[in-house]
Amino acid sequence: MKKKILLFSGITTTLAAAATGLFGFALSNKLMYIKQKDPEFVRERETTAKRFDEAWYNKNLKCELNIDSPNGYSIRGIMFRPLETNNTIIICHGVTENKINSVKYARLFERLGYNSVIFDHRRHGETGGKTTSYGYYEKNDLDAVVKTIKAMIGENAILGIHGESMGAATMLLYAGTVEDGADFYISDCAFSDFSMLLKQIAKTEFKYGSIIPIRFADFFVRLRDGYSFKSVTPAEAVTNIEKPVLFIHSIPDTFIPASMSLDLYNKKTGPKKLKLFDNGAHAQSFNENMAEYEDLIHDFLESFIYQKINRDSSSSNVIPFHF
Repeated sequence: MKKKILLFSGITTTLAAAATGLFGFALSNKLMYIKQKDPEFVRERETTAKRFDEAWYNKNLKCELNIDSPNGYSIRGIMFRPLETNNTIIICHGVTENKINSVKYARLFERLGYNSVIFDHRRHGETGGKTTSYGYYEKNDLDAVVKTIKAMIGENAILGIHGESMGAATMLLYAGTVEDGADFYISDCAFSDFSMLLKQIAKTEFKYGSIIPIRFADFFVRLRDGYSFKSVTPAEAVTNIEKPVLFIHSIPDTFIPASMSLDLYNKKTGPKKLKLFDNGAHAQSFNENMAEYEDLIHDFLESFIYQKINRDSSSSNVIPFHF
């Protein structure tokens, strides 16, 4: 009888381990090949919400960008130049989106005195790449974009980067582990720790409270795609960023909790600002709080960029704000 109990226990343990391993493999598959939103759906959604104006898009499209990625594919983007300035913002979209989702921010920054660059992340839109890596490979793509744009606008121009969700995490990883190469950063609903985020998703969506499947997924991602979840930890990268960072999040966000932006803010030293909006689901802070969002960025730039420039008397390329 005792042998039967031990045998049954062994079989149960083996089956549980196998099931957990399969869940981990399936999770790695879902992460690497996450389904993207249909480009026409994104365009129609943004057009219907009056966040995408095709006439403005066509009129102000300065040039299409085709940048070589250090990861071995082409990064496709667009530069808009509605203004007579070299001051520029690079906009990074979130996972499953594409560069059309970034046009609303291009219009925002036009009002604040900036031309803009939007681009498709790895394996999104028109950009190449076989897998999505949530910032690990994307940060090197962003580095290539930054270097290209700097060569186009010159060293005296102000360069900023705005990121939403995965785009924000990518931006922080770039600035904290590759090069702190922009004059300022705006992080909208970034995650602070990819493993922690996955554990939360597994718990809420799959009712699986154990971290073991996440460890299996990490193993398979390392084996199949060459990086570990630990290397996608913006909370560690942000400690190395010296330039000003504005952290934005919406408290009702249930996908990436606002506490992650609070964690990032607390770990960042030097110039920084945090705003938690009362309204807005994930990546909806701007859509639900447009006027306040714009005023927030205006105040951030006035406090951390223009006042410093005025103190240093080192630039004559600043466009004043007009409302």
